[in-house]
Amino acid sequence: MSQAELISACLKNDKTAKKQLFETYCNKLAFISARYSKNPTQAEQVLLQGFACLFSNLSQFKAQHNVTLDEFIKNEFISFVVKYIKGIRNEYYVASTVKAVEHKERTYDLFLDSKFIDVNNVNQDVLLKSIQALVPSQRLIFNLHVIDNYTLAQASELLDSSEQSMKANLEKARFNLQKTIEQNLKLSNDEQPV
Repeated sequence: MSQAELISACLKNDKTAKKQLFETYCNKLAFISARYSKNPTQAEQVLLQGFACLFSNLSQFKAQHNVTLDEFIKNEFISFVVKYIKGIRNEYYVASTVKAVEHKERTYDLFLDSKFIDVNNVNQDVLLKSIQALVPSQRLIFNLHVIDNYTLAQASELLDSSEQSMKANLEKARFNLQKTIEQNLKLSNDEQPV
């Protein structure tokens, strides 16, 4: 079945076509939902509700002539995930309103006392666990900007926040991620048999 036929069949509510679309994109979107969610249970909820949202928004794909189906699905899914996470008010807004204390002498070297960790060489499970440990506002901006390559302006618009807030949350996310990776690596090294 061609891509155009698949989309057309999905729009006609063909269960076989929907299953094929689900199976085609499930793994990719499951990983995205895992990165944006705080735990596997939330990731599964996000994935299933995100697919339902994708199926209902699939008609918008035909209107966007300069976007591939892969890009459309990824962008729609990420938009859904951001709205979903922001919709959990007791998580997102409480964690996001913690203010950092301003010091007179400010150092911009976040890793001054840390051994630099190259995230490209970190075990994927340790990295995912560390990203999930970030507070929602930091997890969202880190995923959007660093992993999904959104500009700060695009992320700011999607999150309904100022670019300055995005920069501050990104700085906190990078610092907290570094510390969490260090802790998780230490734990995983301690658990390995000698």
